[in-house]
Formats: sequence, C-alpha cells, structure tokens
Amino acid sequence: MSILISKGYDFMKYDLILKNGRIIDGTGKPIFKADIGIMDGKIEQIKIKIDSEAEKIIDVNDLVISPGFIDVHSHSDINIILENSLSSKIRQGITTEVIGQCGFSAAPISEEGFETFKRDLDVFLPPRAELKITWRTFAEYLEEVERVKISLNIVPLVGFGTIRIAGGPGYENRDPTLEEIGSMKQFVEEAMRAGAFGMSSGLVYSPQVYAKTAEVIEVARTVAQFDGLYFSHIRDEGAKVVEAVKEFIEIVEKSGCKGGQIAHFKVAGSSYWGMSKETLKLVEEANDKNLDIKCDQYPYNRGMTSLITILPPWVHEGGIEKILERLADENEREKIRKDFEEDISEHAENWFKIQGADKVFIASVKTDKWKDIEGKNIAEITKLRNKTDDIETVLDILLEEEGAVEVTLESMGEEDIKRIMSNKNIMFGTDGEGVSPTGITSHGKPHPRFYGSFPRVLRKYVREEKLLSLEEAIRKMTSFPAQRLGIDDRGIIKEGMWADLVIFDDKTVTDMGTYENPHQYPQGIEHVLVNGIVVVENNVQNRELPGKVLRYQS
Repeated sequence: MSILISKGYDFMKYDLILKNGRIIDGTGKPIFKADIGIMDGKIEQIKIKIDSEAEKIIDVNDLVISPGFIDVHSHSDINIILENSLSSKIRQGITTEVIGQCGFSAAPISEEGFETFKRDLDVFLPPRAELKITWRTFAEYLEEVERVKISLNIVPLVGFGTIRIAGGPGYENRDPTLEEIGSMKQFVEEAMRAGAFGMSSGLVYSPQVYAKTAEVIEVARTVAQFDGLYFSHIRDEGAKVVEAVKEFIEIVEKSGCKGGQIAHFKVAGSSYWGMSKETLKLVEEANDKNLDIKCDQYPYNRGMTSLITILPPWVHEGGIEKILERLADENEREKIRKDFEEDISEHAENWFKIQGADKVFIASVKTDKWKDIEGKNIAEITKLRNKTDDIETVLDILLEEEGAVEVTLESMGEEDIKRIMSNKNIMFGTDGEGVSPTGITSHGKPHPRFYGSFPRVLRKYVREEKLLSLEEAIRKMTSFPAQRLGIDDRGIIKEGMWADLVIFDDKTVTDMGTYENPHQYPQGIEHVLVNGIVVVENNVQNRELPGKVLRYQS
C-alpha cells in the first residue's frame, strides 16, 4: 500500500510529485528508481530525488511506475455515452483505448440508414438501456463524447460496416454501385477529416461478410489518402486463417494504407492449432516488404462475440428483422439446420463444426426467460431445457431474445497463444467494452478480458511463466501501440510527455475476473493517472474525467 502525503503551498512548483518509484519507461530499457514531477498534465521532471514543493505528493513506496496501458482493440463506443467512468478499463491501468473496431463505429449515420443502424444498435444495448442518438456525422459523435466527458483517452476508428450501412448496399448481398462506392468514400473522408486514425473491418460479420476484397480495397483507398491505418477482424480465424491473413495483406498493399493491424490475432479451433507458425511468417514477410503489418492479442483461450454470428451469412440478408422472420418460419429453420449440418456455405463462424456445442457458452441475454442459462454451454442448455438438439436450442434462444445474445467460445490453444504473444509484431488489447460491476453495464457474464487483460499478462505470462520480461511486456502495452498509432506524446515516461501513468505492484498484480464471475476488478493496480490527473487512487476510482478525444493529424 502506498503512502499519501498532501501539502498545500501558496506558490507551488508541481501539481503532483510521485516519489520513490521504480520506473519502467516503456522503451524496453531496464527498470530504474526515480521521482516524477508533474505540471499542467505533463511530465515536467524525472530525477533520482525531487525536493520541490507540490500541491500533492504520493509516495509510491517502491511500486512500479509505467506509462498508462494502451488498449489497441476496444469496443466502448456506445458505453462511453451510457457510462463514462469506463471502470473496467481504467481499473486495469488502461489510459487510452482504440474504439471503432471490427467494422462497427458509432458514426457516421445517414438519414437513409438511420433506422437500420438503430435496430442493429438496440440488439447490443444493455437491458433497459436507452440511448438518444443526437449525432449523425463522425465529427458530431466525437463532439458528443467530449460533451459527456470520459475517464480515459480514446483513439477513434471509422467502421467499414457502419459505412456500408450509411452509404452502400447495407445488408444486401451484392456489390455496391459506383454511386454507392462514391458515397461510402465520402463518409470515410468526413471521418478522417474529423480525426479518425483509420478504418476497421470485421469481415465475418454481416453486412461486411458480403463485401468482396475489391470493395474493401476501394473504400480503404480513401483512408490511404489521409495516411491512415487499416484494422481488421479478418474473414476467417480457423480453417481458412492463412487465406484470410493473405487477404488482409492484399488490402493493405493495394489500398496504399500506411499500415495494417490484424485484430485479436489467433488460431480458432483445435483442428487448426499450430497454424500460427504460418500466419506469423506471413506477417513477417509482409513487413520485410515494408508493408508495416502489426497485430494485437488478448491473453485468454476463449473469444467472445454475438450468438447471432453463428447463423449462415444468407440468414443475415436484410438485417435483424429478416433474421427474426426466418427464425420464426419452420421452412427457413429447416434450411438453416441443413446448412449447419452439411456446412454447405463453409461458414467461418459455424462453431458447432469448429469447436462443438460444449465449447460455446452463453455470456448474456436480455430477458428473464433465459437468464438462468448465462455461463452455461449450449450442450448443457439443450439438456436442461429438453430441446431436440443443439441447433434447436440456438435458434430458439436467438428468436426469443430477438438476437440479443452474447457468447464466449473456447477455441484457442496455449501454444499458439504463447507463440503469438512472444512475437515482435504483437501488442495487446482487451477486445472488450468499458463496463462496471454495478449500474447499467453490469449485466450478464461478459468475457473476463473486459476487466483483466493487462493484469493477466503481468501475472501469468510475466511473473509466473516468465514468457516475457516485465520491461518487454510494458513496452508491448505502451510505447509499441503508441508508435503504431502515431501518438508521439504518450506511451513513454519522458520529460515533456503527457502524464498517463499506472502505478502497480509487480509482485501482486492479478486479474480476478473469471468466466463464472467476471465483474471483478484486478488487484495490484494502485494508482492511475490520465493527463496528469489521479483517476484511481489506492485502488479506488474517483469521479475525475480527464480523458481526451485524440484526433489524428495526417
């Protein structure tokens, strides 16, 4: 436990001094002892001993001081508006997160696509949550975030799926017209001018699954005009993961984007474990060609997504209303069943074929009818509810919950996880939302990565298994993603940098959340500073909201 000392002076030199810390500066250099003086939100001085006066002094008592962690893959876009504390993020030491991932961003929204966007959004809102959408353009959304204020910094991306709904074919399984391509590119341009760092896609999700490679390349060319990045949840993470990585590299190369980031890099499905050797080699070869390809990872063997994604792509045509109509029609249900059983479409998200029903766990539902199944796998639920089989179970849950069902998927192997984590091109992300154990975002049993991704790396893969040194793990959490994003004033402890800092006990830092009880804050994260303001103090979050919207300047 650190010791807090407060002093007041009429004339003060520093706003805050952190004393007696063991500093890991984020560059990978060895740990060293020093004090840090902070003024006007920035690091003013780093010195073995600072004796100057300050409004506040915190004796961190030999704890580690590192740059604030950068969550390079986050989905807090809407939760920022609903509950701006983002406590599951800030409490694990995250001071900056990249939103707008997997092709979904909260903007832009066209008037023609508004109802479709809103119906999609309603599926993912927490139970009883109401959201008034006051914005349309990307710039207006960022202004709304600034209006409500936030606890940490955000880096925005524009989502390809959102763009396809706003200006393209939407949920129609066809190529866009030339007019639609022009409209989509105009929406991307507006987002980039507003400060987006690039565009993301999620090519397994509808309506993006209908987009051919050429469509994505053409839209991404507008991103390239602004020297932006292309992020992607690739088209397949299992049987065709090699082909999917090759497609990703092709999109980056032919669009001319500054670089590319593969989201939650993995190999899903035990039949395919070990293929990370080949996919990592593809990434390294692309970098040898100066394409600047990087990846991110969360440190768990389960993924998380919406249960509705298990349905074959043709079922998604027309959007959520058409999906529910098909689920209610016996003839259509029989077609879906046949597709599951025979895998006619070779659907990348056919988890029954890839993992098995006992590896698919319900994380959250919206109604009380199915509330008791949260945390249980599909095979268990089939027996509990006396269903004919697992397919009937899934179709009934989706219909009665109107598609609003989240799942976790046990799919990754530990050898692949470690091989990927130790690769030089890998950084970390939560792939989670900012939530809280209480309030509007406390529902269900979300993936424990929402609360524990960064502490888990420090506990399991640094302290216990020694896969990474502490200095290298911190570099992958801080300066590496900052460099990836082009944020040159964060991610390193250095004089003149913004004081985004996390102070933790490297001997005790531990992720506490489990799949059965995920809503638990980690232990060992004692203090977190965002832009020089203490947001977490002695392992307790206060009401400070000093976060900023970081806008890209090409």
